[in-house]
Amino acid sequence: MKYWLFKTEAETFSWDQQKKKGAKGEPWSGVRNHQAASHMKQMKKGDQGFFYHTGDEKQIVGIVEVIGEYRPDPTDETARFGLVDVKAVTDFPTPVTLAQIKADSSFKEMVLVKNSRLSVQPVTPEEWKRILKLGGVKA
Repeated sequence: MKYWLFKTEAETFSWDQQKKKGAKGEPWSGVRNHQAASHMKQMKKGDQGFFYHTGDEKQIVGIVEVIGEYRPDPTDETARFGLVDVKAVTDFPTPVTLAQIKADSSFKEMVLVKNSRLSVQPVTPEEWKRILKLGGVKA
């Protein structure tokens, strides 16, 4: 299993909206960055990801699971980009902020710290475990 981080503006698509989609999940569409799309192409069913609110919040608020692998994104008129399907798994009892992550030297190599604008990015198993602990989520 691999781990990921999915970024979204809470005003556009929030964690609460993701949870309301239930077991059928939601397509993670609209990604138009080649590096982010490359990460999505690597995703397999069962991979998990952090659900991250950008904008004013800048925090990890939940965990999603990939339930549908990379396929064409019908919202892309150029037919160059795709999407994956994700469903909500669990809330973070305590959201983990970008400020917390940046303040912790163990995250200095994390993609979120080094390339914070990338909308879909990998997370190492070590980063995953540490963030779960910070957020009060049992592994």
